[in-house]
Amino acid sequence: MAFGAGTAPRRPFDSAHRLFPACRPAVGGHGVEDDKTFMARALEIARDEMLGSGAAPFGAVIVRDGKIVGEGVNRVVTAHDPTSHGEVEAIRDAGRNLGTWDLSGCTLYTTCEPCEMCVAAMYWAKIDAMVYACRLSDAEAIGFDLQPLTKLVRSDLADRDLPARQMMADEGRAVLKLWTEQPDFGTF
Repeated sequence: MAFGAGTAPRRPFDSAHRLFPACRPAVGGHGVEDDKTFMARALEIARDEMLGSGAAPFGAVIVRDGKIVGEGVNRVVTAHDPTSHGEVEAIRDAGRNLGTWDLSGCTLYTTCEPCEMCVAAMYWAKIDAMVYACRLSDAEAIGFDLQPLTKLVRSDLADRDLPARQMMADEGRAVLKLWTEQPDFGTF
């Protein structure tokens, strides 16, 4: 079997909406009032965790079928984990609560437009839509410099400021091939 064969096609990114084609007003299939309720919860946990535990004020909730199935706040500093962004934590929580990594049918509500890492996590989790409060420019206005990350992610591998070199490619491909030969093989 070829690598990636037998998997569902990925939704293409929609540059007009900056995320997924499903991203439109009342994106989660909920009414605007429901959207406000879910966003209010994301803002509440961001504020409460910032004041109570020193978390950064970035919160997110994930909703499926009108119910919150995951919540998360940014704990980068308090957990000593640079991947602990609110969106990623909410995805982890939803996955645990639902018993799956596939969050198709879910809408993510976040207090700030996500960074590239969080967008990638949303893509891999198959989040259907996103609703956000602040823009990345609002975070930049208080001191977050996201341009180097944006430049790094959007650059070709050879053009990145982060040094990288390839080694043991044949051995790496052998592990991928072995994976495709497993009875339960499937990409995500």
